[in-house]
Amino acid sequence: MSSRPLAQGALINLLGRAATVLAGLWLLAWVARLGPQAQGVFALFVACEGVLLTLFSGFGLRLARSHSQQAGADPTDDQSLAALHSTLLLAAMGVGLLAAMGLWALSFVSHVPPYDSLWVLALGAPFLLIVPTVSGVWLGRAQLWPLNGFALAAPLAVLLGLALLTQLAPPLNVGAVLVVWVLSKSLVGLVALGWSLRNQGWARPQWALLGASGSFVALIGVTNVVSLLNYRVNLFLVERLDGLSSAGVYSVAVTVAELLWFVSSAVTTAVYGRIGARDPAAAAAGTLQAIRWGAAGVLVAAPMLLLVAWWALPAVLGDVYRPAWWYLVLLMPGTLAYSAASGVSAYFTNQRGQPWLAGSIALMSMALNAVLSWWWIPLWGAAGAAVATSVSYGLAIVVGVALFLRLSGLSWHALWTPAQSSA
Repeated sequence: MSSRPLAQGALINLLGRAATVLAGLWLLAWVARLGPQAQGVFALFVACEGVLLTLFSGFGLRLARSHSQQAGADPTDDQSLAALHSTLLLAAMGVGLLAAMGLWALSFVSHVPPYDSLWVLALGAPFLLIVPTVSGVWLGRAQLWPLNGFALAAPLAVLLGLALLTQLAPPLNVGAVLVVWVLSKSLVGLVALGWSLRNQGWARPQWALLGASGSFVALIGVTNVVSLLNYRVNLFLVERLDGLSSAGVYSVAVTVAELLWFVSSAVTTAVYGRIGARDPAAAAAGTLQAIRWGAAGVLVAAPMLLLVAWWALPAVLGDVYRPAWWYLVLLMPGTLAYSAASGVSAYFTNQRGQPWLAGSIALMSMALNAVLSWWWIPLWGAAGAAVATSVSYGLAIVVGVALFLRLSGLSWHALWTPAQSSA
């Protein structure tokens, strides 16, 4: 892939994700102004939802891999791809229904927020899995407009729902926010289902395809849950060791820091199909492009983000969130380093078909993060969690990049040698 198509694809993703980020930040401000405790409940609830979505994210990535491998090779049977689409979509909704039963039961045995509100998540569980599944088709085919459009539709739908609720039944509280969150995202899922069926068609499900894909889907799910917990383990530990309000303030810093990853992941999304290509040299070159362009993007964006956050956190959210900027500074080194993870993970998953490699690195990072957080949070509060995160992310990405270079047969010089990207 030349730099021009990559730049065009990355630009589409950046524009789409910038709009999504703005909508998400608007939502963050809305909830955070309800108070740190409400923000803590919301952040932990969304983290629980994230576990559900990532556990079954393998359905979408299985579709993405099939479609990306079709590109540049002899065309495969479209009917077979349509059957795979229908099979995995029904399977995702089915496991979502089973997950809903478990969430409902868990909410009745839990007596602390947000776990006592998981029945709300159960209401939408089967529908919440639709968008991550059908997005696999768009990701594998590099159809960036619907991919970004439905990503943006979710926070916009939530904001519209909250605006309507504020007018109809004020004042707003965190319980109402959770209900609007789930119902709005479920509605977006149903619209995505209709869009997907209209464009991909419907074929009779072939359950043998599910059996053939089962190990890949399960491995992806476990790997991605480990990766998510790597990002969120210390949020749960801050709540456990330093209180719900502290977790609310810390969650704001985490959310702002992770905005940088929208830059690097936008580049990875643009070359995701190429990373899954049958030509190993092209796949390695695509991964190098994702790492380089992503690193350049986050290095440019980081100082601007810190400057804006220094003013905006207390001015927009309230003075109680002023410590979040200091946490953000402490998170920044690890967040910058880990921006390369999206490209490396895509290589392990979409090219090598070995998602357990990414999962093993994330597991190492999560374990180190948890141990250091358990040690440092009682000493330094949420600042200890931020330092633990930077240390664990930094070590993990060194291991991840080294493994990518070894598997692709490249040297460390390839990371900054332009000739390697033209392979």
